[in-house]
Amino acid sequence: MGTRADFYIGRGSDAEWLGSIAWDAYPSGLPNELLSSNSEEGFRARVAELSSRDDWTSPSDGWPWPWDDSHTTDYAYAFDGGTVWAASFGHGWFPASGDEPDEEASLPPCVFPDMKAIQNVTLGKRSGVMIFG
Repeated sequence: MGTRADFYIGRGSDAEWLGSIAWDAYPSGLPNELLSSNSEEGFRARVAELSSRDDWTSPSDGWPWPWDDSHTTDYAYAFDGGTVWAASFGHGWFPASGDEPDEEASLPPCVFPDMKAIQNVTLGKRSGVMIFG
């Protein structure tokens, strides 16, 4: 299975979902230029570059996961207030260009938009699931 990520502008229930990837979505697997973006336009452009990947899902494809929000996604990334933030399984936001806090870190839990209304669960390249027969 892959390491999945969702990308947003803003944080909270009104954040704008830009898309998702299903593979190599941990911070060290993403371009440094994306994680260190210092403008919304720059972040949008770096996320748009991911659309050439086979594992990319755009909002027009619908929410690809069998869960309702990013709490079950390995990583979520959001541009907010001039900084790119990251969260692992919704445990709390930390600066994406810095070190990931250890599991005992006390961070306020994340709030994400509810994606159930646009859910379009997929299998195959965009899901990150490997099926062997």
